[in-house]
Amino acid sequence: MTGYVKIKQGSYRNKEVINKTFPLIKQYQLGSNGGFITVDGTGMFGKDKIRVSVSSPQDYELVDGDDYTDPTQSKETDEQIIERIAERFSVLDDMTKAVLDGNIRAMIVAGPPGVGKSYGIEQQLEKANLFDQMKGTRVKSEMIKGTASALGMYKALYKYSDENSVVVFDDCDSILVDDVCLNLLKGALDSGRKRTISWLADSHSLRNEGIPDSFDFKGGVIFITNLKFDAMKSQKIRDHLDAIQSRCHHLDLTLDTMRDKLLRIQQIASTGELFSNYDFNGHQQAEIIDFMRDQKNKLREMSLRMAIKIADLRRSFPDKWQAMARTTCMKRV
Repeated sequence: MTGYVKIKQGSYRNKEVINKTFPLIKQYQLGSNGGFITVDGTGMFGKDKIRVSVSSPQDYELVDGDDYTDPTQSKETDEQIIERIAERFSVLDDMTKAVLDGNIRAMIVAGPPGVGKSYGIEQQLEKANLFDQMKGTRVKSEMIKGTASALGMYKALYKYSDENSVVVFDDCDSILVDDVCLNLLKGALDSGRKRTISWLADSHSLRNEGIPDSFDFKGGVIFITNLKFDAMKSQKIRDHLDAIQSRCHHLDLTLDTMRDKLLRIQQIASTGELFSNYDFNGHQQAEIIDFMRDQKNKLREMSLRMAIKIADLRRSFPDKWQAMARTTCMKRV
């Protein structure tokens, strides 16, 4: 079960924390800037892992949590959260179809890792590509995952620059901290009737591949990110991101709290899709979800991927899967 801590005197980012109770993640540690305790600050500060500065262990005490009320609990019922999340993912499906149909130019999809942002988009791309292959025409969409260089991004945009073509950048957050990549992305997302993208530097690679140093981009772009744009600290990057958001649709999946992520996992499990590859009955599936809920502050991450990892252990070690999960899936405290 989750432990709780009452901080008598402390601070977080120059804000006083006095007589406040939090779910405990890690007890007192001494860092380069002094002592701190790690807690789940979702309810008060909107972040699920924060370090509250304290002078010594005497500045806090362990409590049973009877007096703890999660502020996020009073805003929405579980059913309302699940409905909100389901609606957001339904919008994601509809918007993806609109980009593939050429009715919408571009979309940014933001949300934490491991909640299924990419899955629905990837499925729709596969259907569209299969349809193209059946017609004997060129595939018009591609999902690019991982780090993307500026030159690689330019080539991808050129490859899918025709009308009704779509390029998806998934987990390519490095683009957002590279000025050249950002300018290319802004060019692709521009709201003008004509979107011209140029590569001003000399490139043997482009010449060898027959790619011009300037072209009109008529395709669509979907950018999938784990980052919360509003939380970026660098003003320079935020200015770029504001310019990007003004050019396209921005869908935040609103999975900001630990509770949201848990209910998303529960939602997918209830459809039978999450554990479809396992011969689990309803009770066994519920055991996994309950285990994740009880250990939420100790697991390395709260995600669909983590649920699958634990399901693998539940199938492989039916008599000791929880002990195995504590050893392999949890943070060292």
